[in-house]
Amino acid sequence: DLVADAALALLAERGMRGLTHRAVDQAAGLPQGSTSNLARTRQALLELTVRRLAEREARVLALHELPDPRAGTGSLVDALALATHRALTRNRELTLARYELALEATRRPELRAYFDAAGARFRDQLVALVTGLGSMEPD
Repeated sequence: DLVADAALALLAERGMRGLTHRAVDQAAGLPQGSTSNLARTRQALLELTVRRLAEREARVLALHELPDPRAGTGSLVDALALATHRALTRNRELTLARYELALEATRRPELRAYFDAAGARFRDQLVALVTGLGSMEPD
């Protein structure tokens, strides 16, 4: 978690070019080579970072707080507004890191597959909610 959190912070601060094994070691206060021992390749480091991002964003977005579809669209709008506010204020770093990873995933098919799989639980819950609200095309 320490390595992945340092990687997320670096992505938000420096962008994708600033994310290196050495930079993560330094940002995490670890001996040189520690990140490389945990995530040997850049792909492994990116996957570790995506996994941690999904864990942290699940708490931020509070998927467990999504309203019951029977509560109507107003409740959904309120929940999405709250999630957006959380993402853009107290959790801005995670949002910036997600954008960096999403952009990188457009260039790396192996990362795209991993990125999409990590985000599936978010999409699946929202699709179910929108379907429950009566959408004929929830995707």
